[in-house]
Amino acid sequence: MPKKINSITESTKIALFKGKRIRKTLQNGEWLFSVIDVIEALTDSDRPSVYWTAMKARVKNEGEFQLSTICRQLKLEAPDGKLRETDCADTEGVFRIIQSIPSPKAEPFKRWLAKVGYERIQEIENPELAQKRMKALYKAKGYKDEWIERRVRGIAIREELTDEWKKRGVVQQQDFSILTAEISKATFGVTPSEYKKLKGLKRENLRDHMDDLELLFSQLGEAATTQIARTDDAQGIAQNANAARRGGAVAGTARKQLEKETGKKVMNSKNYLAPKQVTKKLPKPKKK
Repeated sequence: MPKKINSITESTKIALFKGKRIRKTLQNGEWLFSVIDVIEALTDSDRPSVYWTAMKARVKNEGEFQLSTICRQLKLEAPDGKLRETDCADTEGVFRIIQSIPSPKAEPFKRWLAKVGYERIQEIENPELAQKRMKALYKAKGYKDEWIERRVRGIAIREELTDEWKKRGVVQQQDFSILTAEISKATFGVTPSEYKKLKGLKRENLRDHMDDLELLFSQLGEAATTQIARTDDAQGIAQNANAARRGGAVAGTARKQLEKETGKKVMNSKNYLAPKQVTKKLPKPKKK
């Protein structure tokens, strides 16, 4: 059972980092890591708390930036089994902290960060590179070429929709989530979070676990919403929510018609890569 601390449901686990144990906690769908544990793994310091305090002072003296601003005090399980407050940072924050560690062990991570930064600049200058890398990543995960092409097309349709929302006064990430939920409810009858529960997903990307038809109707709902928003010249969250419901209804009507014709449900609890995962768990046949 997840622990409840300060009315926040947390799922706490241990990560391995260069052979060292790193405490981490999941909050609002995002992992936060113990800064002290990361420092101990990269410096071999027998007093990582003291090292962290000194490092914060050094970085502050070198400029205006303060490392403490990218950390949050959260309760994690200590070696004695008790919950104690400790500085935690998300992935981006941990990378920033690693950059400030003057240790040979941190150098491989710094070089990797430099490489990632260089590749990102390349992708900005040539977006085609980003698409090629994304396709290669999906391919490495076991997805078929046909699915990858549909997924890439879906990403483009999604970006077109979010760009349209921004032009129409919808800029907050929370508002994007609200509008997306409206499309999903009209298309599939459930919100994205409910859909993830159906598939047994947590932090995983929902669309990475949809089959071809699920992706197709997701795309139809978002493409229809874009066109309706443009036609209506929808402005603000209320008008765009109305467009989202109508756009999703276009996809929802098509989905229901297909289900009527085939007698099969489009929305399902299966994950796209599940067949391989299930096969691995099947018991070995008994020898005759």
